Amino acid sequence: MVAVVGISRVRARQFSLRHSIFAHRRIPLIAFLSLLLLVCLIILSLGIGSRALTPTETFQGLFSPSTTTESIIVWKLRLPRTLAAIVVGASLASAGVLMQALTRNPLAEPGLLGVNSGAAIAVVSAVAFFGITSTGGQVWFALAGAALAACLSFLLGSTRSRSQDSVTRLILAGVALNACFGSITGIITMFNSVAFDSHRFWVVGSVAERTYGSIAAVTPVILVGLVAGLLLIKPLSVLALGDDCAASLGLPLPIIRVTALTAITLLCGGATALAGPISFVGLAVPHALRILVGNKLSRLLPMSLIAGPILMLGADILGRVVAIPNEIEVGIVTAFIGAPILLWLVMRINSTPKTPRFSKTMRADCSSKNYCTAPSESLNHAKRKHLPHAGRA
Repeated sequence: MVAVVGISRVRARQFSLRHSIFAHRRIPLIAFLSLLLLVCLIILSLGIGSRALTPTETFQGLFSPSTTTESIIVWKLRLPRTLAAIVVGASLASAGVLMQALTRNPLAEPGLLGVNSGAAIAVVSAVAFFGITSTGGQVWFALAGAALAACLSFLLGSTRSRSQDSVTRLILAGVALNACFGSITGIITMFNSVAFDSHRFWVVGSVAERTYGSIAAVTPVILVGLVAGLLLIKPLSVLALGDDCAASLGLPLPIIRVTALTAITLLCGGATALAGPISFVGLAVPHALRILVGNKLSRLLPMSLIAGPILMLGADILGRVVAIPNEIEVGIVTAFIGAPILLWLVMRINSTPKTPRFSKTMRADCSSKNYCTAPSESLNHAKRKHLPHAGRA
């Protein structure tokens, strides 16, 4: 039985080493292909719409600004929309990576934890009670609402326990806050027709008809959140080992959590103020990247700045072409894509095997050496006997 344990460990180490080397070598290729795909989507976004442009007309309108129809379409309509999709996609994807790293929960996403709903109710309140309709004024209300929702979700969900129950409580707290904020938003829009007219177009999430001024208003806020998130890569990687381990290494856990929540709030608040509440981008992108580049935060966060815009631009282009001459808002398309991904993740987690599996070669080696399959008690006894320090933690 000791030989079985030794064989399994040696082969596991060999497989892990080969997998890590292969993953390390393919990351530059994945990054290059992702950038190439992003450039192609940008060109398509500038050319596709109710008035389709050929690649030649797109480049002429982009690089030779004039009073021609093509140039006006590119510079006044589609370039701001494309830039808004890039900014919002990068913000929500990086916020999702940070949220999952902070909570150590693969299902954590700013929309699921109430951050987007908090920003939405703040913006609706700004329109209804203060008459603020400009993006530059709404961004501060969105940030305040996102901060309040983030603090409430985290306090309600993760203050009493360090066990897995705290993760479940965090998700349930976010769901409850979403319902609460949604009902308050409904009450406000019910009794205020101006807020209702503004809210019914804004709440679905869209990057259409955005201006350069709107993008410029939220860009500094989002940049601060991105810089803070990049600076947190190493502390959050250590925090993934557990609170006790991180504290023993001298990390200031309260400062790290507050800084991470601030970065998430800035990213989500700025994105929501610019495009409205857009769901599932922060959930779908991190899980897709984990399949491609692994679980290291130092790879996930930079790659999310490319993958997020890819998803947003792809969803926006899809929304333009499926209902020509009309359009489907990008928030509807991302929700349509993200909901099946969430269901697949839940099914994958529930179907994860809890016991190790031995390959046919290992079983053949064991049978040829007369190492019969022993009960779990015998295996645990052998581990304790030959590995006396394994049970001490």
